[in-house]
Amino acid sequence: MSGGSEQQIDPITLAVVANGLLATAEAMGEALVRSAFSPNIKERRDCSTAVFDRRGRLVAQAEHIPLHLGSMLGVVEAVLTEFPAEELRPGDAFVANDPYLGGGTHLPDVTVASPFFLQSELVGFVANVAHHADIGARAPGGISGDARSIDEEGLRLGPTRLAREGEICEEVIELFASTCRMPEQRSLDLTGQLAANRVGLGDLEELYDKYGSARAVRCIDELLDATERRLRAAVAQVPDGRYEAQDEMEGVEGEGPIPIRVCIEVSGDRLRLDFSGSGPPSTGAINVPRNALRATVYYAVKASVDPELASNAGLHRAIDIEAPKRSILDARPPAAVGARTDTCQHVAGRIIEAFSHAMPGRLPAPSNDASTAVVFSGTNPRDGKEYVYVEAVAGGAGGGPRTDGLDGVQVHITNTSNLPVEVLEHAFPLLVERYEFVPDSGGAGKFRGGMGLRRDIRVVDHEAVFSAHGDRHERPARGAAGGCSGGCGSYVVNPRCESERRLPPKVSGVQLQPGAVLRVETPGGGGYGPPEQRERSRLAEDGRAGLVSRRQTEEVYGLPSTEDAPQTERQGEGPGE
Repeated sequence: MSGGSEQQIDPITLAVVANGLLATAEAMGEALVRSAFSPNIKERRDCSTAVFDRRGRLVAQAEHIPLHLGSMLGVVEAVLTEFPAEELRPGDAFVANDPYLGGGTHLPDVTVASPFFLQSELVGFVANVAHHADIGARAPGGISGDARSIDEEGLRLGPTRLAREGEICEEVIELFASTCRMPEQRSLDLTGQLAANRVGLGDLEELYDKYGSARAVRCIDELLDATERRLRAAVAQVPDGRYEAQDEMEGVEGEGPIPIRVCIEVSGDRLRLDFSGSGPPSTGAINVPRNALRATVYYAVKASVDPELASNAGLHRAIDIEAPKRSILDARPPAAVGARTDTCQHVAGRIIEAFSHAMPGRLPAPSNDASTAVVFSGTNPRDGKEYVYVEAVAGGAGGGPRTDGLDGVQVHITNTSNLPVEVLEHAFPLLVERYEFVPDSGGAGKFRGGMGLRRDIRVVDHEAVFSAHGDRHERPARGAAGGCSGGCGSYVVNPRCESERRLPPKVSGVQLQPGAVLRVETPGGGGYGPPEQRERSRLAEDGRAGLVSRRQTEEVYGLPSTEDAPQTERQGEGPGE
């Protein structure tokens, strides 16, 4: 076991230091949210923070977005490669986003890393990543699922010095802002990222001053060892064997279904995850860089075997990852990666599904396992300025062995909040006409799957452009233990009108005329257990809440419906109705 220390730290000191490191990461996150300018960061909290040691090992990660770990891990490693430790100075900061040149996972996720010094000695790093609403891509937002090359996806930065000994490199800020839409917002968000790191550096200095550098380093080594021991103990409780899961995701137009397959090999206290059999590279933007795959695996293993496990590099030591070369899980330039969350959600879902074969009755049915990300853009008629509205709309979680799946939540590696309607309508020339659960979208079962969401957005007094990526528009989430599949998602222009048009799940550049409505529906989670075993009181409650229709009550659950149960869809929809 690597990373051990000869002198043991007493448990109380270890716990205090560990919580101090985690508190530092959490404080950075709150500082970033407070100082950000764009709704995507300050309202949706599409950002993450972490602390690393001088070797680039993860020490503490705030509970934000699991996938962002890949960007922070990769960028800190890239900084250490490009800038030798002896060349770093207090007050330095570095920015990067490129998955091929700078360790990122897609271009809108911009990472800022700052070295931490104590008495002129490099001790570690703090880092944060924020999803910028635009990065100068061909399609506004930089996440359209049908991009064909990373060169279409926006500004690419390898590790670049953003501050030198406390002085901001203004020319880098200017370059960054000038290549992106909404330049003022971009520069303010990037400056906010610098400020968040300074908060983390100050908190670390207080912690290290209190316990001393040598003692704090020993605490970190012991913390990583303790996490490794706990994970290995949890893995040892899983029966040895090979456990597999496979599903297909939807490619871009003209591209057939793409398999995502995992085989988990459990041997004693060791795990090996082999993704052989997964599909070839996509011609669209759903390819996965290595660091994104790593972050997804670490999350899914933790969620499956020990959700209370600390998130640090000790977790990584007991896991081997094998991905086939030149596959969708091994992105190589110039492959587009802006929509890699679609694939990462499938990877996480398949890992959890494979573990469910090893541990029957412990894990839920598949969740929606999709990333429904939408972008509206145009010129705001209120002020004549360009805008870009980005959001990942939540869906349904899978039903579990003892409880229903959660309705309208982010699952797996996307942990953002929703953008409140009031904020959306204040910031953008858009009107939310509907925001509700989709009846019957949760898979029927003894414990039903979570419901997907429906959001109808009307374009107000201007022409807008819509781009998106998503999945499970044709292949729903499976049920488990006799449960039924969840509902599918969709993008529909002008629903229930003569001009109604259904869009593919990966799309960009769709022109929306003034007054047009774009309906977003997200997939539901799979149900768990036979529907006929569902308690009548629960079913009646679902009917009163408008979650289950009379038809599903009678035909799927096999019970008489109540008058309170809704029809499958209300009347009076679409423009002009």
